Amino acid sequence: MNVTDITTAETHLRDILALAIEYRPPHAALVVWDAHCNLAITLTEAYRRCLPDAVFINFDSVTAETVRAEFARLAPGDLVVLIQSTSFRLDAFRIRVELFKLALKVIEHPHLSRMPGAEASLYIASLAYDPAYFRGVGNALKARIDKAKMVTIASGGEQLVFASGFESAKLNIGDYRDMNNVGGQFPIGEVFTESLDLEAVNGRVRIAIFGDTSFTVNKPAQPITLVVSKGRVTEAIASTPEFDQVLANIRAEEGEVWLRELGFGLNRAFTQEQTVSDIGTFERMCGIHLSLGAKHGSYNKPNIRRAEAKYHVDVFAATGTVTLDDEVVYRDGAWLVC
Repeated sequence: MNVTDITTAETHLRDILALAIEYRPPHAALVVWDAHCNLAITLTEAYRRCLPDAVFINFDSVTAETVRAEFARLAPGDLVVLIQSTSFRLDAFRIRVELFKLALKVIEHPHLSRMPGAEASLYIASLAYDPAYFRGVGNALKARIDKAKMVTIASGGEQLVFASGFESAKLNIGDYRDMNNVGGQFPIGEVFTESLDLEAVNGRVRIAIFGDTSFTVNKPAQPITLVVSKGRVTEAIASTPEFDQVLANIRAEEGEVWLRELGFGLNRAFTQEQTVSDIGTFERMCGIHLSLGAKHGSYNKPNIRRAEAKYHVDVFAATGTVTLDDEVVYRDGAWLVC
């Protein structure tokens, strides 16, 4: 274990516990962990420092029944931390969903083994919680998105235009005061929405990074230009075999490639130069990400049947500016609202 990483993680986790989760004794805390990668071991040690009175369970040393029994002993408002090199499985038991049903607070760190070496330090840096930044920028973006009629993403001389207004934006900014559930997957930092009319999205966008078929961050040598017509990807210029496979998989299952999510990432630890391999973690990158495929669990569309929607693939724009109606809200890698 890297002592510096443990100390840094301890600092960031103390802020998450106090400022985001608002965890305080005498509420109980349970940490379920594994030792399959250095990052998991580092986070576990940091949590031992932050939560000296917590119960710690090595997931590999007990039965599934034991874990479920420990969950059952907790009371509403207690805390569960899940430190996972991959993703814990308890038969059909969907851990986070079931814990939220018990009114427990949850901090989840999944797929840690996908981020070895220097990526582990970058992941730890991404846990830094600045409430003034996340809540200030996040709420300012939501206020503008919810009343906007148009968004224009400028990327390398291309423009992608969303021209029909937007679904009510959702926040992942570590502020759970008005939410039913407290916690979720960390790191955090995102505001997301989608077009009210999916067919009102047209233009071109340059994609610098995408999630490939192994859920890994893939950065081609040069950006891929997506051509979008009536909300569907019709062409990928300067594509790669890996990206072609992503598109082929979506078309094979869904017939066409819809563009759905419009994500405003806020986490300043991640940029197009500072990346980690796990796409679910990197999704919080400071900038714009979009989703390809018909699947989007947060919003319903009458022309898309949930049972037939199979894919949600994150892609990241080489964004120069983002304009909401007539206001530039993003330029040169930073958000301009607060």
